Amino acid sequence: MVKTNFQLDTLIKISAYGDGASEAIDAAFERIEQIDKKMNARASDSEVTAVNEAAGKNPVKVSSDTFFVIKRGLYFSELSGGKFDITVGPLVNLWGIGTDKARVPEKSEIIEALKLINYRDVLLDENEKTVMLKKPGMAIDLGGIAKGYAADEVIRVLKERGIKSAVADLGGNVYVLGKKPNGQPWKIGIQDPFKQRGEIFATIEAEDKTLVTSGVYERFFEQGGKRYHHILDTSTGYPVENGLVSVTIIGDSSIDADALSTTVFSLGLQRGMELVENLPDIEAIFVTKDKEVYVSSGVNAYNFKIIDDSFTLKQ
Repeated sequence: MVKTNFQLDTLIKISAYGDGASEAIDAAFERIEQIDKKMNARASDSEVTAVNEAAGKNPVKVSSDTFFVIKRGLYFSELSGGKFDITVGPLVNLWGIGTDKARVPEKSEIIEALKLINYRDVLLDENEKTVMLKKPGMAIDLGGIAKGYAADEVIRVLKERGIKSAVADLGGNVYVLGKKPNGQPWKIGIQDPFKQRGEIFATIEAEDKTLVTSGVYERFFEQGGKRYHHILDTSTGYPVENGLVSVTIIGDSSIDADALSTTVFSLGLQRGMELVENLPDIEAIFVTKDKEVYVSSGVNAYNFKIIDDSFTLKQ
C-alpha cells in the first residue's frame, strides 16, 4: 500500500506492507500534520511562531513534541559550535529562499540579522515546558530538524500498528522499516545533486535505517547568474560555500540524521568527516562540486554503489 501527501512543504510518500497498512499510513499522515501545525515557523498559529512573537518578552508553553525538537536542536547547535543553529530564523526570513520573496539581502541587513543568531539565548524550562528567546527579533526555525522528527514518528506509528515492513520518504528524509516483504534489504537511491529530484547517482542497501540528504539543489534561487541555496552560514550570513554540493547521513534516528546532514554540510568535508567518524552508528557520503565522492569508514557495510560513472569515489 502506497500513499502520498503534500506536508511539511514537501511531497511525502509512505509505503507499508501487511494487514492494516492503509489505516496505519493514514495515522502516520495525521501524526505528520500534528507536527507541522506545531513547528511550522511560517504558520501564524504554530507554537514556534508563538515563541518567536514573544521573543524578548516572555516564556511560551509548548507541547512536549516541540519542546523535544527544540532541545534536540540546541544539542546539535552546541555540538556543531553554532554551524547548525535553530535561531537562524532572522536570516532565513531575510533571504526568503523557497518563497516568492527570495532575494539577496543588503550587507547591512545581514549584519543586523547575525546579531540575533545565538542558540545560547534560548532559555528552556524543563518542568514548565516553556521556551523563551532572550532578545526581541530572535526567531527559531526548525526547518533543519522537524522533518527528521516527523520521519521518526511515522515509523513509530507504523510499528505500533503492527507494520514490520515500510518505507517513509519525506522529501530527502528516507526511513526504511524492517526488510522488504520478500526478506531482502531495501535498496535506497541517493539523490544526484546535479539533476532533478528523484534522479540518483548511487545506492545503498539497508534495513531499519534512516538516510537524510542535504544539498544545494533542494531550495535555491538565481540572481545575476549566481545560485543561492538555502543552507545558510551562521558566521557569514550567506549560503555555505565550501565545495560540497550534498551530504547524506545514514543513522538510526532521523531527527539526528536531519540535523547532522545540515551540520556536516556546513562544517565542510574535512571537519564534517572528523565529526562523523567520532559519532557512533553514523555514516556519511559527501559529494563535491567536481563530482568527487568521499565516504566515511563504515559506508561499505551498506553495499554502497555508484551507478553513474561521471562520479569518482575518492579514498
